[in-house]
Amino acid sequence: MALRAPEPVADAASPVRKGITRRQALAAAVATGVGVGAVRLLGGTIQNLSHTSAANGMDWVSPLGRESARVMQLLRRTSFGYTRAQLDAALSDGYSKTVDRLLETKPAEPPVLAAAATPGGRFGVPEIQQWWVGHMLTTPTPFAERMTLFWHGHFTSDYRKTANNTFMYWQNLTWRRMGMTDVRSMLMQVTTDPAMLRYLDLATSTGQSPNENYSRELMELFTMGAGNYSEEDVRQSAKALAGWQQPPPDSIATVTVDKAKMVTQKLPVYNAQRSGIFNPRRAYKGTVTYLGHTGPLDTQGVLDAILAQKATAPFIAAKVAQHFVTSQPSPSYVAGLGDTFRRSRYDMKTLMRAVFTSPEFTADASYRALLKSPAEFMVHGARALGATSLSKLIVAAGSGMGQSLFDPPDVNGWPNNAAWVSSNTVVERVNFVTLALAQTKGSLPSATDAARTHLDGVVGPQTANLLNQAPDERTRWFVTLASPEFQLK
Repeated sequence: MALRAPEPVADAASPVRKGITRRQALAAAVATGVGVGAVRLLGGTIQNLSHTSAANGMDWVSPLGRESARVMQLLRRTSFGYTRAQLDAALSDGYSKTVDRLLETKPAEPPVLAAAATPGGRFGVPEIQQWWVGHMLTTPTPFAERMTLFWHGHFTSDYRKTANNTFMYWQNLTWRRMGMTDVRSMLMQVTTDPAMLRYLDLATSTGQSPNENYSRELMELFTMGAGNYSEEDVRQSAKALAGWQQPPPDSIATVTVDKAKMVTQKLPVYNAQRSGIFNPRRAYKGTVTYLGHTGPLDTQGVLDAILAQKATAPFIAAKVAQHFVTSQPSPSYVAGLGDTFRRSRYDMKTLMRAVFTSPEFTADASYRALLKSPAEFMVHGARALGATSLSKLIVAAGSGMGQSLFDPPDVNGWPNNAAWVSSNTVVERVNFVTLALAQTKGSLPSATDAARTHLDGVVGPQTANLLNQAPDERTRWFVTLASPEFQLK
């Protein structure tokens, strides 16, 4: 196995290992047969990742000179990891053909969520979370799920404010179907999306009383970034965007909400996905001055004006680069991606191809430069184990790691990279591996080559030592999946 520079990343007395309680360490040790000291060592080393200036601050020896390593990095960053069979297929195709396949394969539709027909969308959020995670674990097009997760964190909505899980389900379907189309079409879709209409209050906005929430976030978080518009632009576009309402339901159901008191409530029922509707009577009738232009302006006009701004293409390109390449992309790299993106008329396939084929993506400095989000970490672990029935565990563990699907912390979405690791979340990651192994019944895939398959064979001295001491397959899998190396992508 290739090692990093020979200095160990943390010694046995390192203070950053606080937070792994005795009970948690013992639970992991008993479940896997690995020593308590090894559990503390892995947890402390993972936590040490958050104390470096970048995820790759541990000076790993990059193997990206080999095409096989480039293929594995591509899959880690785009596909929630891989099974051995999926890796073998990608290695056989080679890097270029794998990029083509990722970009050109139509997303596989998930199974229909029967609960979506529940009146008022009043079904439990764990049901929709497990539905999505289950599809992540089994889909033949995992890149589509990775892009769905990206857009879910970019065009943010949450089930609490939306208060209708049917609408959240629809939004998830939308990002999967549109995730690799063009941003102009996506912006129109997100503006009229029922969940977004409720989340950022556009459904309550009228020409006489415009609500500025969506107008502001459309520019600040979704397209241009702070500093590229004025407060007057916020007010003016709020007027131009007013008039959208939630779609009318197919029927109304009378539902008993309090059986003891026999309280009923009339709730909407939808038989199929719909977008919001525009009500001209609620719209603004005058002219506006927006981003330097004066005149009548409708919703599409607002979006076209945003896409004409120089700041828009590099803003979105930078967000993509931070999620797929490096946490701190250089201004020149972002500018180049932005130029390509703008010239393509905001085509997402063109942007993602430019990212995956750029020298920056496979440069030595990019190796293990990103931290897996909780969803990426857990789904990759489950896929590596061949365990497709862990959706309930993944959903339950996600909140402790800081990522509860359909419930981002605020309109900014989730944090990224090093923000995922703290003393508490490290404990949750190690404990997840313990529980995942305990719930994976039957024989595990061979762990003999697990470190080479999932870690490129590039491990630090501590992980190498633990792997060499592992007494059985289950322990070897524990060390591999709980290692600091596995947290990186």
